[in-house]
Amino acid sequence: MIAAPILDAELNAHLDSIQKDGMSVFVMADGRVRGALFNGSRFVNTMRAQHNTGILETMVLGQAALCGALLIPTMKGREHVTFRYDTNGPAAGFSVEADSAGYVRGYLLQNAIPVDKPLESWDLSPFFGPGTLTLSRLQEGAREPQTGTVEIKHRNIAQDLAWYFDQSEQTKTAFNSSIMMDRQGRVTGAGGLFLQIMPQIGGHRKKGAAEDAVQSMDDEEELLARVENAFKAAPSLGQWFSENGNRNDIIYGLFREFSPAVAVERDIVFNCPCSREGFVRRIRALSGAELADIKKNGPDPLEIICHNCNSHYSIPVSEL
Repeated sequence: MIAAPILDAELNAHLDSIQKDGMSVFVMADGRVRGALFNGSRFVNTMRAQHNTGILETMVLGQAALCGALLIPTMKGREHVTFRYDTNGPAAGFSVEADSAGYVRGYLLQNAIPVDKPLESWDLSPFFGPGTLTLSRLQEGAREPQTGTVEIKHRNIAQDLAWYFDQSEQTKTAFNSSIMMDRQGRVTGAGGLFLQIMPQIGGHRKKGAAEDAVQSMDDEEELLARVENAFKAAPSLGQWFSENGNRNDIIYGLFREFSPAVAVERDIVFNCPCSREGFVRRIRALSGAELADIKKNGPDPLEIICHNCNSHYSIPVSEL
């Protein structure tokens, strides 16, 4: 990726003054719940600089990228996930990829998003029509990804991603993404929160199997209700991180009744593994007829744009 600089000196100074980006992955309730809290303030600003997005576009792709980052703790081993939203609304949707190595990249299907009147709120649902959410997991060594698709239910990126986990993976999951902007439309804070109820393995009560199963379901429902209440009490994460809040205060404060413990700290970045050399190799791998057509009819140099990160590469035909 050719990194685009964040040119606003005042914004850079603000980002340098607050807590640095990072993700805390934690467990609680004796391992029955796992979660992750991500401060992605510079992450979203990097994404915005790469794609040169407007205010509305930054809100849509920024929340999608934050949710993509929160998928990383759900990965097993070396894994790559594609999270795609396709709708018939003005925003059309997006495609976001996240890798277990810690990078996220992605793009809007419609940039710029058409707007027929001034924005009255940050409710993005009017820009999403009926459509589908698709999640594809490609594990190391696999030839084909495992893919699941659900109908969009809420027209809310975080809620629909939770709906996907409930329907396709039968796992109670919650996502929260938040972006704070100042009066000049600059992203001053951004963050995301993820929680997931882990399935219980086996039983420990000396009761009949049916009674034990009922008790286990009751315990899970009671835990789910308590965790959900704590999750809903979370502050606006964009504002929290914009005002120099830190991750531990939320994890150990908001969820204190569940005895949380941070298991690992992770660096998550908006980045793309594309390169000029990679595109040259791909073009050289085309058939002889295709290369001959490029030499005869194509522009020289070729101008290649990576849709995932908006990097521009210029490749002279003679190099092919």
